[in-house]
Amino acid sequence: MERLAVIRNWFVFLVAFSFFVVFFKAFDYSVLSADGTNSATSLISVFVNSFNNLHAHKPNHSLDVPQMFNQNASPDPLVDTDNPFIDVIESLDHANNLAVNKNTTLAARTKRPADSCEGRYIYVHHLPRRFNDDVLKNCSVLVKWLDMCPFLKNSGFGPQVENSEGVLSEKSWFTTNQFLLEVMFHERMKKYKCLTNNSSFANAIYVPFYAGLDAGRYLWGYNISMRDSLGSDLVKWLAQQPEWKRMWGRDHFFVLGRIGWDFRRQTDHDSDWGSKLMTLPESMNLTALSIETTSWSNEFAIPYPTYFHPSSDDEVFQWQNRMQSHNRRYLFAFAGAPRPSANDSIRKEIIHQCLASRRTCNFLRCNSGGESRCDNPAEVIKVFQDSVFCLQPPGDSYTRRSIFDSILAGCIPVFFHPFSAYAQYTWHLQRDYWRYSVFIPIDLVKDGFVSIKQVLLQISDNEMLAMRKEVIKLIPRVIYADPRSKLQTLEDAFDITLKGVLHRIGKVRKNINKGRDPSNGFAEENSWKMKLSGIGVEEEWDHFTDTSMRY
Repeated sequence: MERLAVIRNWFVFLVAFSFFVVFFKAFDYSVLSADGTNSATSLISVFVNSFNNLHAHKPNHSLDVPQMFNQNASPDPLVDTDNPFIDVIESLDHANNLAVNKNTTLAARTKRPADSCEGRYIYVHHLPRRFNDDVLKNCSVLVKWLDMCPFLKNSGFGPQVENSEGVLSEKSWFTTNQFLLEVMFHERMKKYKCLTNNSSFANAIYVPFYAGLDAGRYLWGYNISMRDSLGSDLVKWLAQQPEWKRMWGRDHFFVLGRIGWDFRRQTDHDSDWGSKLMTLPESMNLTALSIETTSWSNEFAIPYPTYFHPSSDDEVFQWQNRMQSHNRRYLFAFAGAPRPSANDSIRKEIIHQCLASRRTCNFLRCNSGGESRCDNPAEVIKVFQDSVFCLQPPGDSYTRRSIFDSILAGCIPVFFHPFSAYAQYTWHLQRDYWRYSVFIPIDLVKDGFVSIKQVLLQISDNEMLAMRKEVIKLIPRVIYADPRSKLQTLEDAFDITLKGVLHRIGKVRKNINKGRDPSNGFAEENSWKMKLSGIGVEEEWDHFTDTSMRY
């Protein structure tokens, strides 16, 4: 009897121990409540499921309780699937690892996503309407001798080109006026994805002042008080805003739709040209973006508006492919008019050489027949499409809109002065200028020492094809896309401009944080060498840095 009692006790112990092992193997800890207690009903369910799982257990570890494993996972070759003790330990290890992974995944889900706008937030000043919208009310007098009202259509792009006789693509071409960049830029800024209403959070502050359109109203026949009035009021308004005092305006930028010379009048004589907007003390703390700069270091040139304002990447790619394969009948072309009143102009010589090379030069005389043929997008682009090289001498100033029309047509620009492009569009055009353009010194042409045709004929076919490829690659960088849609993978002139502005202001902010004087280098005169830095021929072009030159 005593021996039977001992055997019975050992039997009970072994059964209890086996049941205990099975319980820990199959226990679903999710039944425990948040405060650590458990439900009796849930525990009974666990016991039942545990017993069933013991009989249903298969070597591939396809457990039903707890349901925390990959049902399709292959069995671990290091696990003895016939040993339930090892199986229980392995299951607990998996559960612990999964708990860690589960917490990690939860942390990843709750982690704040990366801010795609970090470092790119822009605050737009809410200017009184008289600084922008009211300027447009009398659109017929914005430019003397030209009614600008039709050009204000389509976000400032002007009327859409309906029939170009196959010269242009079917859509996204407009008769765009070169002086409406301020309106176009403002409309695009309204759609900028990183705008902020909190100025203290902004990386830069945009001032939507239509300075060029205001100036254009009073450039002819008005005294200096009229020319200076609105610009002077603007800087006074800005200086009174709390945003100004943070960096004293050095994080502010605005767009000038005319050349920089129009805003740097040197005297207070009514006979002197332009307004004095950019000579005001407050303006020395602003970054100005204009279609052509002076030598001042707080001015940055951005491309003239062209006629092409695409709505998608595909439109750009299709146009680029078309220009790459286009058959070009002429060696070079010139679109323009002579400048008889400009003694230093080389246009007379350029026109003479072009007319003397009729079979190889395509000349579009702008002022033929009483109206400018150069205001017709299809006619201009057609001339440039048919030519390998396009001559770009200085016009009324160093630069011309024609530069960007030629790039748009895949025509290699030929420059005669470094201030026409190389010292201007430093954010948009590459520094190794010889890859996309030809440079012929202006004095050699003016004095008749060089034949433009002979210089261009010396360029091999392979070099010419490589240069054209580089020009066509520049097309997205010099166009302003339609703000009513969005380019997906390409950066246009607007995108690149904002990158440049944010980088410049970021450097100023870093200098302030390091205790440096932010005014050093911010607005310095005679900075042509600085604008040409990185090209490698600055010393050779020293004689061009005479800022009294005007063409």
